[in-house]
Amino acid sequence: MPQLLHHKLDPASRLVRLMFAEYGIEVELVDVAPWRRDPDFLEINPAATVPVMLDEPFPPVVGLLASIAHIEANFGPDAHIEALLPENGTQRNEVWRLIEWVILKLGPEVTSYLLEEKLIKRDLRSGAPEPATIRIAKANLAEHLAYFNWIFATRRWLAGDTLTLADFALAAHISILDYMGDIAWEKAGELKDWYARIKSRPAFRPLLTDRIVGMPASSTYADLDF
Repeated sequence: MPQLLHHKLDPASRLVRLMFAEYGIEVELVDVAPWRRDPDFLEINPAATVPVMLDEPFPPVVGLLASIAHIEANFGPDAHIEALLPENGTQRNEVWRLIEWVILKLGPEVTSYLLEEKLIKRDLRSGAPEPATIRIAKANLAEHLAYFNWIFATRRWLAGDTLTLADFALAAHISILDYMGDIAWEKAGELKDWYARIKSRPAFRPLLTDRIVGMPASSTYADLDF
């Protein structure tokens, strides 16, 4: 059984967990706080980031993109499970475009800021959250949600008519923002309907049991009827 070194509120780790769960693959989860820069962890990944997959006889699989490639190559779905990456080239390109948007825009402009202020600073005892930074992140979030709502006005799933890896990439971030209480669902529009569908999938349920000591989840986090 592969091991996944992860953090419960790390979006890249959540995406990998969702892939494993959707494909029906069991994985052993090992909690890591990468910002603490534990020497043993740094020997595996000097960049001090998660996820890191340990899957003998392979060397450590470090990072999100390597993990996606490794799962697709070694744990790809059986015939009765729909693949998360479409075979059609045009559709696959759209999936990767949206994954890149989530990783390179939503993550750095929103999720990373809020995790730094609300989680990492508290864990490292490095100061109180900075209100100005949180305000900027939430303003950025509003712009991203407007874009995704524009997409969902004409699509059932993020990249088209079927669920893909792009949906899980976005859901990984949305679930963390929901945990921290940063999404006003009464104003979320089409995004709320999409998230309700993906939140109800069996693959998503283990994430809804995640809790961080000293950091309670929002009232909507585990509620399927939010």
